[in-house]
Amino acid sequence: MEIIGLDQIKDTLKKIDIIPAIEKGFVIYSSGKAIVPPIGELHFKNPPGDVHIKYGYIVDDKYYVIKVASGFYDNPKLKLSSSNGLILLFSKETGAILGILLDEGYLTDLRTAAAGAIAAKYLAPSKITKIGIIGAGIQARLQLVYLKKVTDCRDAIVWGRDLQKLRRFQDEVKKEGFSIQITQNIEKVTSSCNLIVTTTPSISPLLWANQIRKGTHITAVGADSPHKQELAANIFEIANIVVADSIEQCIARGEIAHAIKGNIISKNRLVELGNVISGISPSRTSAEQITIADLTGLAIQDIEIAKAVFEN
Repeated sequence: MEIIGLDQIKDTLKKIDIIPAIEKGFVIYSSGKAIVPPIGELHFKNPPGDVHIKYGYIVDDKYYVIKVASGFYDNPKLKLSSSNGLILLFSKETGAILGILLDEGYLTDLRTAAAGAIAAKYLAPSKITKIGIIGAGIQARLQLVYLKKVTDCRDAIVWGRDLQKLRRFQDEVKKEGFSIQITQNIEKVTSSCNLIVTTTPSISPLLWANQIRKGTHITAVGADSPHKQELAANIFEIANIVVADSIEQCIARGEIAHAIKGNIISKNRLVELGNVISGISPSRTSAEQITIADLTGLAIQDIEIAKAVFEN
């Protein structure tokens, strides 16, 4: 058994492009070749936080994976990361534990950002005028970093509630080559951006249908539990294409869940990201279309990134 710490994980990742591995994982999942049981979770109120347990395996693979990842949202006040966790890699032949990846939530953050880039690759307009980011935390920064791999746009505007946090974010992301505006007025994002990524743990909608311009793509990554919601359900009324990382999972716990409960959309309108990647389902066909990708985070992403790190 190998115990792989965060520093070694970061060094190993310098040799890996994880986007192709995550893309492959989505295709495997949507083709029915992965066993991914429902998510286990714990919720905490004081201080606010949640823990997700995701696990599964690929039918013809030699591993199974169990991941524990947490988000404790007051941690930055204590000068701690809001993310933590680890990934356990086992032999699917014997059940023996092969590796413990002590990633402190880092791999979860990276695979989520990679999924956002993949969604933009297939669904965003061909000409992105400006990138809008809702939120100013770890995931917000990583979404921008990974979007560099799929778009030439380096003009972004970031919304958040905390002005000091926004200014720190602006300073950090400038180093990545972006021209960054900051705002506490969300309509400055929606009025100027045709690619918007939402990254917050909000429990009430931040974006509404009347704010969204034609031709906008939205990638929603914050709502990974049933009580979270960043998009008003009425946005789904105006969407031309609605993509889920997992239809079943998004119906239970994503932005889509709220739209389904409100009878805004039906299940037969949904397509899976893996099927968009493989060409089974259509991607964007017009600059005027409004598209949404609801990313709740799949164990298949954890399997693929854990394998990539372990094998390298």
